[in-house]
Amino acid sequence: MSTKTYIGGCACGAIRYETTQQPIFQNHCQCTDCQKRSGAGHGSYLTFPSRAEMTIVGEPSQWSVSADSGNEKTHAFCPTCGTPVYLTFAALPDLIAIHAGSLDEPDQFIPQALTYGVRGHAWDMMDPAVPKFDRMPPG
Repeated sequence: MSTKTYIGGCACGAIRYETTQQPIFQNHCQCTDCQKRSGAGHGSYLTFPSRAEMTIVGEPSQWSVSADSGNEKTHAFCPTCGTPVYLTFAALPDLIAIHAGSLDEPDQFIPQALTYGVRGHAWDMMDPAVPKFDRMPPG
């Protein structure tokens, strides 16, 4: 069995990442923060179990916000082009979530769930085959 590598980065190439880890969760999220930050109806993410096992080249800018869950999450983005690249979570410091659109091969993203569907808008139509949760699904 071959190991899949996930490689990506920002639009201008100043921030790049790579990992051979497999994602533990892949989701679309319709929380208010994801809507505002993406400028669309949702964000799409692949979450990996170990930040330490992801190589990141370049120096992102960061800002933190309180998520719908009440936990703090930190957004990392390119200071040159503004592309959102990844998120980390204060409550789960080992995890790292990359933006699906930042992948060099975006077809590697296979959504398993739609989270915070309670915040979704009628105009942000999601695949009805993807399980929908009002908030985060039980762990």
